[in-house]
Amino acid sequence: MTGPRDRTRDAKPTDRTPTGSTGPTGPTGPTGPTEPTGHTGPTSPTSPTGPTGPTGHTEPTGHTEPTGHTGPTGHTDPTERDHDQDVDEALALVRDASVGYDNGQGGQPEERHGPGANEPHGSDRRPNEPHGSNRRANAPHGTPHPGPPHPGTPHPGPPHPGPPHPGTPHARHQGTPWPRARAVAARAADSAPHRTPTPVPLDQALGLVLAAPLTALTDLPSFDTSAMDGWAVAGPGPWKVREEGVLAGQPGAGADVLADGEAMPIATGARIPREVTAVIRSEHGRTDSKGRLHAEREVTHGQDIRPRGQECRSGDRLLPAQTPVTPAVLGLAAAAGYDSLLVVPRPRVEVLVLGDELLTEGLPREGLIRDALGPMLPSWLRALGAEVIAVRRLGDDAKRLREAVADSPAELVVTTGGTASGPVDHVHPTLRALGAELLVDGVEVRPGHPMLLARLDERRHFVGLPGNPLAAVSGLLTLAEPVLRTLSGRIAPVPYLAPTRDEIHGHPHDTRLVPVALRAEPQLVAEPLHYNGPAMLRGIAASDGLAVVPPGGAKPGQELEILDLPWTLPSSPLSNDPDLES
Repeated sequence: MTGPRDRTRDAKPTDRTPTGSTGPTGPTGPTGPTEPTGHTGPTSPTSPTGPTGPTGHTEPTGHTEPTGHTGPTGHTDPTERDHDQDVDEALALVRDASVGYDNGQGGQPEERHGPGANEPHGSDRRPNEPHGSNRRANAPHGTPHPGPPHPGTPHPGPPHPGPPHPGTPHARHQGTPWPRARAVAARAADSAPHRTPTPVPLDQALGLVLAAPLTALTDLPSFDTSAMDGWAVAGPGPWKVREEGVLAGQPGAGADVLADGEAMPIATGARIPREVTAVIRSEHGRTDSKGRLHAEREVTHGQDIRPRGQECRSGDRLLPAQTPVTPAVLGLAAAAGYDSLLVVPRPRVEVLVLGDELLTEGLPREGLIRDALGPMLPSWLRALGAEVIAVRRLGDDAKRLREAVADSPAELVVTTGGTASGPVDHVHPTLRALGAELLVDGVEVRPGHPMLLARLDERRHFVGLPGNPLAAVSGLLTLAEPVLRTLSGRIAPVPYLAPTRDEIHGHPHDTRLVPVALRAEPQLVAEPLHYNGPAMLRGIAASDGLAVVPPGGAKPGQELEILDLPWTLPSSPLSNDPDLES
């Protein structure tokens, strides 16, 4: 766990409400007809809304944002709209609980889920994208699909007259509950063939996992040694001091025998001569003009002597199997006589980056954006214990994707984007064509609900991440981390809780993963951070972990599970810029 840090972060609390926006409990007046997908195209006007919540201010919603997303009902300051996307989403989610739209065909109401509300279930697309698309974050703005609606798209119908009748179920995405999805992912690789342990030199073992218990090959220490610089003495004092001393590592050191009443200088770590009863520290003794040593403190038998086998005896079990190899483990292994360690090999992972709109260098231009996941995922996967054997950029080519997945030698294939059902979302068709077993198809978590997990064959698995960056992080920690943990032989970390400092808005039905900073105030608290929309990385880059927020949200002081991030950052202020302060 990254320790508490009291530093200025590029983040703000999540519960700040935009000026003039409708609060979480503010009633919303009847709305005019809207498009069935919950967003309007670049020129599609909507009817003015009725009166809003506590302020009583009415704001027409016919104006469409540049992205095609209609903001919260009521007046929203443009600056706040840009920087409070996460609050907009939370407010939309609150409204989702009480507003539904008829599909026009006698079916159940379609429930809205924040940005991109009323889109086909499992979608992780941007506003104005073709229905069912799961494109990457910040991709160029699209336009409504000119052809017939994608299968599953609700047919335009009259607005729902009000909240659904009690007992009327919502037709919403039926994903796997988040805790169950994690458990399924952790068990998924149990059936994989046993991975043969491999001996590796100590300097290559860091971050791996012990495949067998670490057993001492020698006594530690292997001989009686001095714990301090000073004098080795025999019997009671005062002592006659020999001129020659004993140094650590000196050939033949310790072969001398001291008679009672004798002393000799000795260095820390040097072998204790025979018949020595104690070591007197240099600051605790003095010599007189006759060369005799006098102790200025009481001398006890065996003081400041490290006896042979004090730490362990040869054959003692020092560490169990499945222990992660840390720098301290490397030091202990070396001291215990090891030159190499038997470890579980790193699971091999191949990353396939999908999307025709991604650039690998330079600034975004002409509807193209920078690929954030290609540089981020390999390092994150290595921190989770994986060996990343390749990062391949395949664009939106279905044939190349199928061939890449079919031919990959990796134990885990990870893709980015394309997990919904849009015209260029090729992940599901690819898995069907390859006969893969779908283990998790969508998770009840925000961001990142279109994530999926599949078994390609008895030794290979597949994790499909959403294309939005923070949604991809959510998928990585929900599905990829448990699979890699099992493949690498790691023990699941013990969950820990921290109270949230501020209120965190929740989704009506799904778990939320929210970036938090851990603060000591004076007890440990989790501060929810701003910039936590599915397309944003600014919040997670300044965080210590992700808080697991249950459906409905969390009140100040409520204890939440914290998912640690697999690295440690320095505890120091990032900036003195007041715009970055919480």
